[in-house]
Amino acid sequence: MTAHPKVVIVGAGIVGCALADELTARGWTDVTVLEQGPLFATGGSSSHAPGLVFQTNSSKTMTEFAQYTVDKYTALTLDGQWCFRQVGGLEVATTPERVEELKRKHGYAASWGVRAELVDAARCVELHPLLDRRQVLGGLHTPDDGLAKALRAAEAQARLATGRGARFLGHHAVTGIESGGGRVTAVTTEHGSFPADVVVSCAGFWGPKLGAMAGLTVPLVPMAHQYARSTPLAALAGHNSELLEASKPILRHQDRDLYFREHADRVGIGSYAHRPLPVDLDGIAAPGGPVMPSVRPFTEEDFEPSWLDARTLLPALASTKVEEGFNGVFSFTPDGFPLLGEAPELRGFWVAEAVWVTHSAGVARAMAQWLVDGRSQTDLHECDLNRFEQVQLAPSYVHRRSCQNFVEVYDIIHPLQPMQEPRPLRVSPFHARQRELGAVFLEASGWERPHWFEANASLLTAAGETAGIPGRNAWASRYWSPIAGAEALATRSRVALYDMTPLKRLEVSGPGALDLLQRLTTNQLDKPVGAVTYTLLLDASGGVRSDLTVARLGPDRFQVGANGNLDLDWLTRHLPDGSPVQVRDITGGTCCVGVWGPLARELVQPLTEADFSHRGFGYFKAKQAYVGEVPVTAMRLSYVGELGWELYTTADAGQRLWDTLWEAGQRLGVVAAGRSAFNSLRLEKGYRSWGADLTAEHNPYEAGLGFAVRMDKGDFLGREALAGLGEETAARRLVPLLLDDPHAVVMGKEPVRADGGAPVGYVTSAAYGYTISRSIAYAWLPASLAAPGTRVGVEYFGEVLPAVVAAEPLFDPGMARIRA
Repeated sequence: MTAHPKVVIVGAGIVGCALADELTARGWTDVTVLEQGPLFATGGSSSHAPGLVFQTNSSKTMTEFAQYTVDKYTALTLDGQWCFRQVGGLEVATTPERVEELKRKHGYAASWGVRAELVDAARCVELHPLLDRRQVLGGLHTPDDGLAKALRAAEAQARLATGRGARFLGHHAVTGIESGGGRVTAVTTEHGSFPADVVVSCAGFWGPKLGAMAGLTVPLVPMAHQYARSTPLAALAGHNSELLEASKPILRHQDRDLYFREHADRVGIGSYAHRPLPVDLDGIAAPGGPVMPSVRPFTEEDFEPSWLDARTLLPALASTKVEEGFNGVFSFTPDGFPLLGEAPELRGFWVAEAVWVTHSAGVARAMAQWLVDGRSQTDLHECDLNRFEQVQLAPSYVHRRSCQNFVEVYDIIHPLQPMQEPRPLRVSPFHARQRELGAVFLEASGWERPHWFEANASLLTAAGETAGIPGRNAWASRYWSPIAGAEALATRSRVALYDMTPLKRLEVSGPGALDLLQRLTTNQLDKPVGAVTYTLLLDASGGVRSDLTVARLGPDRFQVGANGNLDLDWLTRHLPDGSPVQVRDITGGTCCVGVWGPLARELVQPLTEADFSHRGFGYFKAKQAYVGEVPVTAMRLSYVGELGWELYTTADAGQRLWDTLWEAGQRLGVVAAGRSAFNSLRLEKGYRSWGADLTAEHNPYEAGLGFAVRMDKGDFLGREALAGLGEETAARRLVPLLLDDPHAVVMGKEPVRADGGAPVGYVTSAAYGYTISRSIAYAWLPASLAAPGTRVGVEYFGEVLPAVVAAEPLFDPGMARIRA
């Protein structure tokens, strides 16, 4: 690619315009924006968007996107007119459940640095006098939220970009994507071809069509969403000018799937309360015609219940009627996050799709940083285009999950709550046996994963097994059972089988496999066959992209335990041209059972002729063996802090492996254990979970993973950025907190407050530690507050729970059990 690449952005909606501005501000000025419709009312989602911007989100990434959008658009004007009006936001609760939900959201706001306050019903009415005081129990006020004028903001940013050299061409419908040698080379339109080194699809709900031209699946569903305006309200007469439009906070009534904003003396009402209305792209009108493509006919029958609910909350609407309404089209994805990143098989073709006005400027900045600097300062793993497994790209899967996300957009969703369909999609070879044991399954990446087993309920009445299993409050006890505590204690006292099949497994093989892995990871992998190494993937800035377990199974063959599809994508992208190295996803054809506990050796050794003694099979070693009749790759690893092995075999032999271990383990009191117990045990040992405890925003020393970095092994990606850094230079640290209340269990993402009450960090992972009889919460804190013994507080549903920073690991610091 040249020093100043030719960039073609497809789509001049608010995302395309924002990206052109962000790129040209960074010196990439050879930017052409192609738009199939007119400029700047293109006919896409930006053209009809009501422009509500609420910053608070359970996702730190999405909140950061919205925060930057607010900051940027507040400073923008177009011909003297505002682009963002900071009227504030108000979410009201009309049910006790929503009151509690707003307390949780207030915690998110504090964690991510958004100004917010919980307010009583009287203050809600003071902020928004149209509210019926009798309906409201309380609210969450966010004073920095507000209204974005999408078309103005788009054009204002386009003008800035044009002033730096960008050009915007309307009525240029894209007809094809040209490529050569695996790279994009040009974009063809009805008016000719435009050479390009980089193409970014910002086509909104047309994204799937543009992606198909590049051979890329863009998993989003265009969905129609109802919006209506009332006739004038006497109560608003004289309050707002046509120019300013609004003075009261934008309002959300999520108990009825409604939101509201002022249009001078009228009220706009958006509703998610109706049935999903997916839209077939083939039936959408072409831009530039008499009907805006993103606007569908209003379906009054769908809106009628919402109109009744709106008049109940805002009685002044009773004297009005719906003056106009439409069903506006916008994008939904299977998991509710945007689609950002580069196509895996066509270099230079990027997408920034399924982005709402709320997050538009933040997404554009992140994309510009990614393109120009090689990485975004905001972690993007939740939004990366390549995060989905292949089975999650099936059209029916994308359709059903996207529709469900529409239904749940304002629902109260528990952090562990799984989607209900399509399921089951992916099951391990142990699934039938797990069902026989009464497994309670949750779902991740399409996999059914047991969280506890009803067959272990008898452990709750067994002598000594229930010690240290306190009850939980209503929220923390959802998708949880005290049985999980019994499984954790049984693991510590006897032996348990854990299904580790859903964890991503890659095989890296061929001449040069070692060199590739050495270049991409931080630890020393040039070890004898049979060695297993914990190591990290870094980006060029030293941020932790992932953590891996790498087993050398042959001179040129490695098995890599990874975190997900993004690791496969990362390794594949870094293969040199013409490399003989193969990187294969072997997850679906293999399976794994973790055999852990003090009696693990007593269970496994009689089943094999291989030496599983401590001397014959050391910690972090691997060997090939037979367990019964099943060939396995055994690795002496443990993510629960106990003696044991991960036993891998092919999927066809998986059930036989489980049955062999299960039958032999009966004399030892073996149990099947689930992810809930696993999470508790790994936090007692301080084992990190990438994506929850750390991301690319953190370096290894901040995360307490400096032991996995070998600066003396030679060059590796990110090494230069780590030069001069160490544990002593870390300005923040990931540390364990122990809550004073033995019965309190938090869920993650809660704010951590210093003695003075100010937010100083946030919780990452949390669980009750059944072995240590304490509630654990790992959190990011400033280094000045990270010393063991420091007192802090964790805000949980509005209550600050006293806690103390502890030394880690919390359990078996001498590693005696795991190395037995």
